[in-house]
Amino acid sequence: MNPIPFAAGHAAHRDWRVALGRALDDMLHAARVATAHSTGSGELPVEYTLGLCYLTDAFAGDAEAILAELQLRVPGVHWVGTVGVGVAATGAEHFDVPALALMLAPLPRSAFRVFSGVQPLRAEGADFHPYTALVHADGRMPDLQELLPELAERTASGYLFGGLSASRGRSVQIADAVFDGGGLSGVAFSAEVGVISRVTQGCQPIGPRRIVSRAQDNIVITLDGRAALDCALQDLGLPPDMALEPVAEALSNTLVGLHPAEDAEIVAPAAFGADMLVRNIIGLDPRARVVAIGDEVAKGAWLIFCRRDPAAALADLRRIAREIRDELVSGGREALGAVYVSCSGRGGPHFGEPAAELTTIRDVIGDVPLVGFFAGGEIAHNRLYGYTGVLTVFTAAR
Repeated sequence: MNPIPFAAGHAAHRDWRVALGRALDDMLHAARVATAHSTGSGELPVEYTLGLCYLTDAFAGDAEAILAELQLRVPGVHWVGTVGVGVAATGAEHFDVPALALMLAPLPRSAFRVFSGVQPLRAEGADFHPYTALVHADGRMPDLQELLPELAERTASGYLFGGLSASRGRSVQIADAVFDGGGLSGVAFSAEVGVISRVTQGCQPIGPRRIVSRAQDNIVITLDGRAALDCALQDLGLPPDMALEPVAEALSNTLVGLHPAEDAEIVAPAAFGADMLVRNIIGLDPRARVVAIGDEVAKGAWLIFCRRDPAAALADLRRIAREIRDELVSGGREALGAVYVSCSGRGGPHFGEPAAELTTIRDVIGDVPLVGFFAGGEIAHNRLYGYTGVLTVFTAAR
């Protein structure tokens, strides 16, 4: 029997009942088609055990009713998900409208565990050993930056993927129940579940890669042994004696990419790719010639100044999709389903056309069942990102 692909559906409508009904019908139809193709039978198989559900924040208040209907219509399935300002689907997005996206995965029950604040993820269990995890988090948690590495350490690969809930109302998460604000939740997978994941940046470098030669907390004092502000002005093509106001304006539109010099190795770097943190510049001191960024930075880290660039972001998304496609081909593996988590500052409004990211992914890796959401921050490896997209593909041997 061939591997059974995941099955997905999505819909937008102001009434959650209508949207859910349409998305469910599409998803269940896709499941029957996939089953018939793989097994010769049109019956919905019991192998569909895990469901992903992403809602736009217009439906956040209806999360309990939506989950109850899912559990009624598709019994025996564990559901996880969260809320975003938009939801993603194969070749489509619903941004800033009432919508939802669903996906079913035919995984062995022994190959995954749902976790939440009331059901924590254990590093080792009698019958389950977590390898990777899909994580949904509340960005309002003050200790989130410490909790993500701690959670990653409970997995054998050290690799997490997912994002922060994004809502103008309730910040809900779904993990076999609805949780309203706070905590981490999601689903962990054993090594039996094949995963290839990549992070794409939304920025274009505007200068050389530099070494942080002196720093304190989030203050970058010197780069390559020179004053940090002088390096920033040089990379931006600005004179060193420029007045404060235009310098501040230029830096307000500039970001920095960071990468630790001694980054911890993950178990399967080929599967997960390299990563780079992108952070805002949040201040400067023209007398001390230093710049402040939106994260702590350590001596010896790599730093590069960059700008957000829609064209460069799509080009980089195309690059990581090709990397995933090529790895599938070289490994003799098949894409069964995908999750894409993108920054809420990206999406159609940023790229100037609807579903630009999702169309790009589909053009490269094909009509793989895909769901995702537009988040308040993206999670990859053991870190929180911004202005990025995290594309994760589930695989099986052909």
